[in-house]
Amino acid sequence: MTPYHRYVSDLVSGFERGRSFPMGGFAPLERKEPASDAPRVLIFSPHPDDEVIIGGAALRLMREGGYRVVNVAVTQGSNRDRQAERLEELKRACEYIGFELVQTAPNGLEKINPSGRERETQNWHHAVGVIAGILREHAPRVILFPHDRDWNSSHIGTHLLVVDALKSLGPEFSCFSLETEFWGAMWDPNLMVETSPEELGDLLAALSFHVGEVKRNPYHLLVPAWMQDNVRRGCEVALGQGGAAPDFRFATLYRLRRWQGGGFAPLLKKGRAVSSAEKLSDLLK
Repeated sequence: MTPYHRYVSDLVSGFERGRSFPMGGFAPLERKEPASDAPRVLIFSPHPDDEVIIGGAALRLMREGGYRVVNVAVTQGSNRDRQAERLEELKRACEYIGFELVQTAPNGLEKINPSGRERETQNWHHAVGVIAGILREHAPRVILFPHDRDWNSSHIGTHLLVVDALKSLGPEFSCFSLETEFWGAMWDPNLMVETSPEELGDLLAALSFHVGEVKRNPYHLLVPAWMQDNVRRGCEVALGQGGAAPDFRFATLYRLRRWQGGGFAPLLKKGRAVSSAEKLSDLLK
């Protein structure tokens, strides 16, 4: 047996141990209350659980920069029998990690997908108004939402919804935008944000509060592997082909731009990697 066989065996053993871990039920993490005038991050989550899967940057901004992080529950899933339960799971996950929560509707918005945008125009215009109202009320410095090819129809729909809402606010509205990926990889991310092992542990514990989802599919145990692959892929697609890989263990990839004048404006001349030793908020000034 080579050391590589042992390495793979240890990975399998760790995953199997994880199957027996408790799901949720942990006491909320200690955190400092943000200042009353703290800048805000809005996470537009297509489903309950997306807020922590892609939330590494938001968590860092909250802890490093004193940002106030608000998760916007765009939908509560397509299974109507589970929507109320998923909301309760989401509340507990956000309470644990320290994110605030805003509902868009009692059971979340419906038909948030490209087909709904095209065919259910009255419902879509209402949803755009809801999101625009949230943006106007919170005046965020940063927003997180899926990129336009994130495969899942609700993820793509959430992208379209947020962009339509931004356009409706007129050219005077501006904020930084961090587009996220999960189901479909971006071909042009420009930002790799390191997540420390402690931060990842916090995110996984928060994800475990989504009990109904992780019971049917223990995907929370696979997020570390996904974040490792982000390092592998990100050193080429975000930082440039042939470049040296940063010494990160875990990372999330984003596309950082600025929304201003009614559209997206480029912000970085070349891709950036932000280590745990740096302040992510320095990019957002």
